[in-house]
Amino acid sequence: MNNCQTTENRLAKKVEKIHDQVLTVDTHCDTPMRLVRSDFDMGKRNDPHEGGGKVDFIRMKEGGMDAMFLAVFISQGERTPEGNKRALEMTLRTFDAILNTVNKHSSLAGIALNPDDAYEIEKDGKRAVYIGIENGYPVGNDLANIKEFYDLGARYITLCHSRNNDICDSSTDRNGPEHNGLSDFGRKVVAEMNKLGMIVDVSHISDKAFYDVLEVSEAPVIASHSCARAICDKPRNLTDDMLKKLAENGGVIQVCFVSSFIKPSDPYPERDSAMQALQEKYGSFNDLTDEEVEQARKERTAVNKKFPRKLAAISEMIDHIDHIVDVAGIDYVGIGTDFDGGGALKDCYDVSQIKNITSELIQRGYTTKEIEKIWGGNFMRVFREVQKN
Repeated sequence: MNNCQTTENRLAKKVEKIHDQVLTVDTHCDTPMRLVRSDFDMGKRNDPHEGGGKVDFIRMKEGGMDAMFLAVFISQGERTPEGNKRALEMTLRTFDAILNTVNKHSSLAGIALNPDDAYEIEKDGKRAVYIGIENGYPVGNDLANIKEFYDLGARYITLCHSRNNDICDSSTDRNGPEHNGLSDFGRKVVAEMNKLGMIVDVSHISDKAFYDVLEVSEAPVIASHSCARAICDKPRNLTDDMLKKLAENGGVIQVCFVSSFIKPSDPYPERDSAMQALQEKYGSFNDLTDEEVEQARKERTAVNKKFPRKLAAISEMIDHIDHIVDVAGIDYVGIGTDFDGGGALKDCYDVSQIKNITSELIQRGYTTKEIEKIWGGNFMRVFREVQKN
């Protein structure tokens, strides 16, 4: 056996040992969108290259992923009583889909509500499923909805998505800011979440809203799926000052796998125009029938096959982790893949390949203790602080 093979074997063994020893947590994936709208089965091994999504319980086990936050994602619709009602109905339907899936596959997975639950579920050889809500839109104007979501199992809310809502301004709303950060109602939302022991998620929100949240929140906050703006200049990413302030707050940023947030995108006009045509044809998924969503998904899969995305590599994603460690410190960074919401790397395309992340971290000189922090230790510290608050 040559030295190269010996080194590779040694590295592979170290990766396996780390995954045996540490709890790995991914704080954001959008797989529930598949559970609501199709016959997608998380209990079998699906093919991600044939429209089978990036996550299921079998591939989680293969990859050594112990716990994931499944996101109840609701795209921003009309902020009217009717719009809020539809958003709430879709939210409750998505909760049902997640809970039914875990119940159906109780030999493979279990619902986790508190930090310790994941460790217990992992000891039983199962995958731990946490729930987060992406977009505070379904809260509507009623704080009581937050308690209902908490009681159903949600442990964080991403305050907004790609457009402004009644809680705060988005980092990407085409019309610009509406509330100049967090609205008065948004301040009440943060206070209510603090009171319940629910994590406030600042991914997607505007810079001003981010600073407002840090001012208002009595507990540490998270960015469940964001990257470093100094490396990739997107408003969805956090500036160095924001990273420092997040560390002062005791929070954590979970680096995501969406290529356009990891590195500047190369021009790809054919793909862009095909995706734009789909957007114009189908608009918000909230307003579609189940059959229309299935058709839209098929057409999007076809576009992805014809014009495949130019994906970032693990090394480029870990450049963000390195930068955040340099700016904020090793205690304030983790991983939130955004699988099934656009997250995919060319050498970590789905959850079965996440050991490749650990391998790269080892090769960059991170210790086992530091890797444990990145893979969930830092996030769990925040989770515990929030519940103590």
